[in-house]
Amino acid sequence: MKNPFTALFRARDKPGKQQSAQNAVSAATTFSFGGSSAGKSVTPRNAIQVSVVYACVRVIAETIASLPFAVFEANETASRKAPEHPLYRIIHDEPNSEMTSFVWREAMLTHLLLWGNSYSQIIRSGRGKIIGLYPLLPDHMEVDRDDRTGILTYTYSTTKGETVRLRPEDVLHIPGLGFDGIMGYSPIAIEKNAIGLGIAAEEYGSKFFSNGATPSGILSHPNTVKNPKALREAWMEAYGGSSNANRVAILEEGMTFTRISMPNNEAQFLETRKFQVSEICRIYRVPPHMIGDLDRATFSNIENQSISFAVHTIRPWLVRIEQAMNRALFSEKEKGVFYVQFNLDGLMRGDYKSRMEGYAIGRQNGWLNANDIRALENMNPIPDEQGGNVYLVNGNMIPIHVAAQAKSAPEAQQKQEDDESGNRAAESDNTSGDLAGGGSADHALGAASAGLLHHAASGQAQPEPCAEYNGQNDRTEVMPDEGDQSERLHRR
Repeated sequence: MKNPFTALFRARDKPGKQQSAQNAVSAATTFSFGGSSAGKSVTPRNAIQVSVVYACVRVIAETIASLPFAVFEANETASRKAPEHPLYRIIHDEPNSEMTSFVWREAMLTHLLLWGNSYSQIIRSGRGKIIGLYPLLPDHMEVDRDDRTGILTYTYSTTKGETVRLRPEDVLHIPGLGFDGIMGYSPIAIEKNAIGLGIAAEEYGSKFFSNGATPSGILSHPNTVKNPKALREAWMEAYGGSSNANRVAILEEGMTFTRISMPNNEAQFLETRKFQVSEICRIYRVPPHMIGDLDRATFSNIENQSISFAVHTIRPWLVRIEQAMNRALFSEKEKGVFYVQFNLDGLMRGDYKSRMEGYAIGRQNGWLNANDIRALENMNPIPDEQGGNVYLVNGNMIPIHVAAQAKSAPEAQQKQEDDESGNRAAESDNTSGDLAGGGSADHALGAASAGLLHHAASGQAQPEPCAEYNGQNDRTEVMPDEGDQSERLHRR
């Protein structure tokens, strides 16, 4: 059912009919290219000719283009690369048949850093499958909003003068910093005064040296000069230009030369040019040493500045690109399951000593194994049979499962000792019982010997002595049978 209030109310960023095509997306403030306070017109094409701008754009674009970039699949516990996904090969290797992934991402970042917006056409098959991504020139794209439906429209002008209208789902639009969340602003347009001053200073230096490093001045003649234009041209031809530098001037008829331009040291020409280097680096948030300005660089701070460049300059651009691609390149069913991601670990690596110390901490505390460390250092893994995937803990560097078994060993040993102690106590009780039974046997044997003496005194026939009596002393010995293994009992 159609909303009955649509005709009465309009979204805040929906344009009115009185707005121009340039401001058709929203009523946010716009910044345009053009004249600067230094009197120079600034556009992306002449701004990139400034060496500092070119260096800043290049270091950011090439850094991001060189980072590992792939499609990942999230599961319940972790995530993994998804090379089977059709988008993996496109963004990782070859977005189209004419360029590599590095070149495509480098062009995309160049558009963002100069124009503030990046556009790529999404090529789909008949079934809606993405089969290619082609970059589009941002200065040929016009973004508008349909007055009837309120949907964004993208109109692209080809080099042949034709216009092609693209649907939002057919355009990968990555905006830079902006006020309305839809269109990004060009850093060149916002900071055109700073860049214009750099252009003016560079042009001034070029003209100064093209004039043979000779300041301008006034030629004075005591009389009236009939053709001053011809005199000026003759002077410039003889003494102007770098090829005529250090030539000796000859003044006739009482002419004099008076310098009227300010010397470069008084105009602080070099200081101005150095300041513009820092100023443009500040615009792009690039450490000066990254573009070759080592005036304030030291061995102690370059590493920290490089890590800061990765965290505060590169990472925001990566998040911006990742979220725009996750929104535009995956279907509703794939969102939340598949996503694209850059790998920033390479830029976060410190020097060799710091890395080794970090690996040692991870290795000794059991959350890094040998193959984890070798993978971070781009080395081949160690086979499992050689312990490449074994996690170790501090101490004797033993495997974790062995440490768990060693923890439970004292309890098992104590239990075993208790059991052995109980067994010895039981055996001792049995031995005491046997000794008590042996005393009764000795008593019976003594009684039998007394009976033999009684028979001898009375003259009665004595019975055969017991086999246990040795007939030599008063010691009775009970001999065990050959098959009996019980202890021998002795009585004195």
